Amino acid sequence: MSNTLKATKLDFSLVKPYIKVIGFTMLLPIAFAAINRSILTGVSFAMCFIAMTTGYTFSVTEKNSMERLYGILPIKKSEMVTGRYLFVLALGAIALVVSLITQPIVLRAMGERVGAFDMISAAIGGLFLFALYTVFQIPGYYKYGAIKGRVFMYIPVAGFLATLFFLPKMPADNPIVTTVVSSPVLLIGLVLVLVVVMYAVSIWFSIRIMENKEM
Repeated sequence: MSNTLKATKLDFSLVKPYIKVIGFTMLLPIAFAAINRSILTGVSFAMCFIAMTTGYTFSVTEKNSMERLYGILPIKKSEMVTGRYLFVLALGAIALVVSLITQPIVLRAMGERVGAFDMISAAIGGLFLFALYTVFQIPGYYKYGAIKGRVFMYIPVAGFLATLFFLPKMPADNPIVTTVVSSPVLLIGLVLVLVVVMYAVSIWFSIRIMENKEM
């Protein structure tokens, strides 16, 4: 576990030059929340944008040929991979907290009502979308590298647009939708289970890819 945390700290060190960009990325969705007058939209944009920064660590590593450094570090490849996932999750958690604090303030200042249910829905939606984006991105970067795997950076955009397109078309009287929406506890539990399963599968694939690579 200590090696995993060390790998996570190393990743935070790698993205220090991008701190301002990442900070702007976290604050920019406030404008989308204000325009659409919806915290769900704002948080979804925030998680989409922050997921696109996932490639920074891979880009820095590849640009500076740090694979050799990783190869001589007394750390297992599985610990390196787990550390990077932990870094990504920490970044996503920070973005989610910042969004849930700043966006309701702006919306309420504009006269919009933001209740507890709205906050919970936005948090659940943001968490699920972030997971959906990153579980595909990270194995893609491990497999093809930061340059060739850059196409995976656009998965968040495609996923967000697909969400915006299909969500309004989902019938409100659908039995499954009605059951899930009427039971917040069930919704939260379902999302958490899906997120855990998606990340478990994604981490497994990433570790397999790394173990087959020479460093």
